[in-house]
Amino acid sequence: MDLRELEVFLTVAETLHFGRASQACNLSPSALTRTIQRMEEQLEQPLFLRDNRTVTLSPAGERLKSYARLCLQEWQNFRASIRNEQSVAGTLSIYASITAVYGLLPELLESYRERYPEVQLELRTGAAEQAVAQVQNGEIDLAVAALPERHSANLEFLPIVTIPLIFIAPRHTAAADVPQEGGELDLSRAPLVLPQTGLSRRRLDLWLKEHRITPNITSEVSGNEAIIAMVRLGCGVGIVPQLVWERSPFRDEVAVLDKAPCLKPYEVGLCCGRRNLQRPSVKAFWQLAEDRSLKP
Repeated sequence: MDLRELEVFLTVAETLHFGRASQACNLSPSALTRTIQRMEEQLEQPLFLRDNRTVTLSPAGERLKSYARLCLQEWQNFRASIRNEQSVAGTLSIYASITAVYGLLPELLESYRERYPEVQLELRTGAAEQAVAQVQNGEIDLAVAALPERHSANLEFLPIVTIPLIFIAPRHTAAADVPQEGGELDLSRAPLVLPQTGLSRRRLDLWLKEHRITPNITSEVSGNEAIIAMVRLGCGVGIVPQLVWERSPFRDEVAVLDKAPCLKPYEVGLCCGRRNLQRPSVKAFWQLAEDRSLKP
């Protein structure tokens, strides 16, 4: 039983008239009858109940009618998706931090490149704090960004991964040398290396305010990678997303502090302007990321 046979059967099932169905299918009445008979032989069930005046569907015919509709619709959807994939071309610009390029994008970019080879990819790297602004300014199509607390009405966000915020200290620093209060890192006395701006800085500032703590800030830098470098040099205790630490070349030279305040983790994902999301190359990347994020 093939798609053509299903189409012929469905035409007969909808018209309930062999003569009109043969004209609609561009088949002779005898050819159409042979097609139906062949299907009935394969199923070992009659599909139609016929007399001199009427044609009706048998119980098996009713079930096959539903199956045929579904099967043909799925086939049409598949053909449409293939045509859409082949028609995706143009350019796609993506902004991400170095950490995101190494840690989050490789498999996604590889899949996209294989599926849409006609799209010219442009990858820009920079500070994670600038990701949303790059999209808002229209300088980039898509960005990998930490989802902000407040969403702009003109932007769409697709969460991909949750990343904890961790406190780190120089590897050579003994645990006893890190200021503690009640067995936990004391942020009022520990020398801190903090980001100048960004989500992690705002969350730490909020935690300090809630606990009425005045921090001992020794250095403020731009970029999470710079924080790890400064901590490695012994400038103090830093706070970074766990993924940044995992991908850092200095990972083995700094230590994660287990006894430290627990801050709300990052939600990292894609950011895109709503209007820009209608472009085929952008929409295709977004859908691919969405499909991958739904996999268990």
